[in-house]
Amino acid sequence: MQKRIILGTRGSALALAQVRLVEQALRAAIEGIEIEVKKITTTGDRRQDPNFQVDTPAGLKGLFTKEIQDAILSGEINAAVHSLKDVPGVTPDELTIAAVLERALASDVLIAKTARTFDDLPRGAGVGTSSVRRSRLLRWRRGDLRVEPLRGNVPTRLQKLRATENLDAIVLACAGLERLGYQMIDGSMDFDGAALRTQILPEMPHAIGQGAIALECRADDGDTRTLFGKINHAPTFTCIRAERELLRLLNGDCTLPVGVRTQLLGGKIFLEAIVFGDEGAEPREARNEGEADEPEALAQRLFRQLYS
Repeated sequence: MQKRIILGTRGSALALAQVRLVEQALRAAIEGIEIEVKKITTTGDRRQDPNFQVDTPAGLKGLFTKEIQDAILSGEINAAVHSLKDVPGVTPDELTIAAVLERALASDVLIAKTARTFDDLPRGAGVGTSSVRRSRLLRWRRGDLRVEPLRGNVPTRLQKLRATENLDAIVLACAGLERLGYQMIDGSMDFDGAALRTQILPEMPHAIGQGAIALECRADDGDTRTLFGKINHAPTFTCIRAERELLRLLNGDCTLPVGVRTQLLGGKIFLEAIVFGDEGAEPREARNEGEADEPEALAQRLFRQLYS
């Protein structure tokens, strides 16, 4: 079996924490494996302007993945470690998501200066997010909120919450906070000595792939795919197959305002989705279930429900 692999990743603290989890899994599964990690700067890392626009038909598609995918195709690296929620629905035909680690909690979390819950936010409160999905969901649930554009890594966003007067709260992914070592205990967390309020939002549909770490390689790289098969978490892989098939059918990328919830129970998979269209229009919602060994078929039925 292949005993050496080069993994490509972004250089953020979260990306490196995720690579460490992959390294731990590989070393536990394959004795004596040699692992090299190569940091790659993406367009999304270089451009932190919240109003940044990409002048292509695909918009922001691939903002945090393209340069890493190019490195796989050129042979510079064997595989990429991604936050799956950053991977567009349509990727180069030559590449494949070969494996995922066990999914962390997929929910979002509200982090506030003083409000204990989402409903406690005062009218006109400023909530920061860079996600179109979160922005639309927040305004749909509470039309009296002010949603402010906010980019940067997790510590940067937490610092901006503390330092920015017109920000009352931000929304982040639970998984990212946990992987960076932030602890949410009894509705609060410490950041640089300051106590911030936290509320996990399980009722808020999460991004497609959120909480999952994906391993991408060349589709024809049998050695790497075999290696990744040793650490693939099959239940998570089943769920993300359904989610990503829905994303593909929606012709979406990581900026599409779609939220999902997926659950695997016994031999059944349950999928629900909410998709936002034009501003002011009611979102489309649907729920369905199917056999766990046919996740793509479930996604196709759900898509037809959404657009019947």
